[in-house]
Amino acid sequence: MSILGLKKKQPKTFKVKVITMDAEMEFSCEVKWKGKDLFDLVCRTVGLRETWFFGLRYTVKDTYAWLKPEKRVLDQEVPKDSPITFSFLAKFFPEKVEEELVQEITQHLFFLQVKKQILDEEIFCSPEASVLLAKGDLYGDYDPNFHKPGFLAQDELLPQRVLMQYQMTAEMWEEKITAWYAEHRGIARDEAEMDYLKIAQDLEMYGISYFSITQNKRDTDLLLGVDAQGLHIYSPNSKLNPNKSFPWSDIRNISYSEKEFTIKPLDKKKDVFKFYSSQLRVNKLILQLCIGNHDLFMRRRKVDSIEVQQMKAQAKEEKARKKVERQILAREKQMREEAERAKEEMERRLFQLQDEARLANEALLRSEETADLLAEKAQIAEEEAKLLAHKAADSEQERQRLEVTAMKTKEEKRMMEQKMREAEQLAVKLVEQSERRLKEADHLKQDLTEAKDAERRAKQKLLEITKTTYPLIAAYSTPPPPPPPPPPEAAEAGCDAASMRLDFKDSDMKRLSMEIERERLEYMEKSKHLQDQLKELKTEIESLKLEEQQQQQASLYSLRGDVRQYAQPHYAQPHSNRNSAYMSQMAFFEEV
Repeated sequence: MSILGLKKKQPKTFKVKVITMDAEMEFSCEVKWKGKDLFDLVCRTVGLRETWFFGLRYTVKDTYAWLKPEKRVLDQEVPKDSPITFSFLAKFFPEKVEEELVQEITQHLFFLQVKKQILDEEIFCSPEASVLLAKGDLYGDYDPNFHKPGFLAQDELLPQRVLMQYQMTAEMWEEKITAWYAEHRGIARDEAEMDYLKIAQDLEMYGISYFSITQNKRDTDLLLGVDAQGLHIYSPNSKLNPNKSFPWSDIRNISYSEKEFTIKPLDKKKDVFKFYSSQLRVNKLILQLCIGNHDLFMRRRKVDSIEVQQMKAQAKEEKARKKVERQILAREKQMREEAERAKEEMERRLFQLQDEARLANEALLRSEETADLLAEKAQIAEEEAKLLAHKAADSEQERQRLEVTAMKTKEEKRMMEQKMREAEQLAVKLVEQSERRLKEADHLKQDLTEAKDAERRAKQKLLEITKTTYPLIAAYSTPPPPPPPPPPEAAEAGCDAASMRLDFKDSDMKRLSMEIERERLEYMEKSKHLQDQLKELKTEIESLKLEEQQQQQASLYSLRGDVRQYAQPHYAQPHSNRNSAYMSQMAFFEEV
């Protein structure tokens, strides 16, 4: 025999790709392997012991089928691709997840599959239940430093139908779910997933496989639902409320013949229910699901096997151990949080004490600076007190000087008032004299007028006498002999009398005119003298006013505000009185 003949012949193999809910695996299978061999390999790889819930599903044309365990893999209608793709999914669902699902891996696989069906809307879920399930999908402790806004952006928690139904953004949904997550702390992953499944198992479409059927060949279409409870008949447009149900406890037998399916109830008095499907492959799939669900239904009502009891005991011990570990971890976490809080409190207290010490040092420095500043201020205040005392003495001297000046001003005022009174009296006398002279002039004018009137009457009488004697002389034929000339003494006496009358009148007029002119000159001289006195008085008042202003400015520059306040009332009053007296006097003289 040759060496080549000693080598064993290598078996033929084919590639298989198995997709679970959270992983993808590839295997090299022998050609002779049956479905059970591949299924057991996958279960061992995953670590699954509750194998009766799961199966390997593959796609056949427009439907799907489950890999049969008793037949070879390549003898079934599997795809001819390489590798051949199978989906490792839950084929049968428990009635009560809390009692039947023992292993944590079993719970996790069911959770992932049910969650996907809800999000893909294969299982109808109300908005309220969707939000509740989304909250239950979160586990562990909420940490604001780790779970920052947007940490749920990559997670699909709600069906698209619910997101579109409400006018809420993804950020608003995340805020609501995060608020609930922050309130429920310390939830483990297996507890959160079990809570999720307990809520999901109460949904109407949970764990149901739907198939299109017809009750009679001519009737309208119906839907057949197969689940852990039994068989259900639905209308095509309603998968929530069945029209008719057949519990497994009431079914005696299920059979099919090509496309006809028959359900025989346990009560023989009830009618047999028949329906039809479009494909023979679908009938085989329905029968396969019915047999598996019915076997599990009967198995639940029996005592658990030794294997299941061991698994439950191990799961119970494992849960107790994990619970203790979680409690220890929770205590350690709580102690660590308390230690961190105590550390933070100590650090905060240390920072606070440091701040207090820094503030105390700063306050001490400020106090020292304040003490130095106060000492300087005290020295400055002492110097200012001395300076103020010196200035107070100067102010007192200035006040006394101002009092003396005020007294002098009062005396000057009194003298000015006396001069004003004398000027007023003189003005009154001048006015009286001018009035008297005016009255005398009026009397003289009146006498002159009367004298002129008397002269005019005398001349008129003389003319009348002349006119009366002139006709008598003309009546005689001869003129009378002229009278004898008067003696020279008489003629001279008559001429002297006439000239004396004329001279008397002329001399009176001249005398009167001279007296009026003299009085006018005297009045003008007195008026000029009075004006000169008024000018001198005005000049003296202005010089006194200028001197008073200079004294006021000198006192303002030499005194501080307190001395100024003291001296100002005593100084301003004479000035105002003098100004008022001066203005009244000027008004009086201008009127005169």
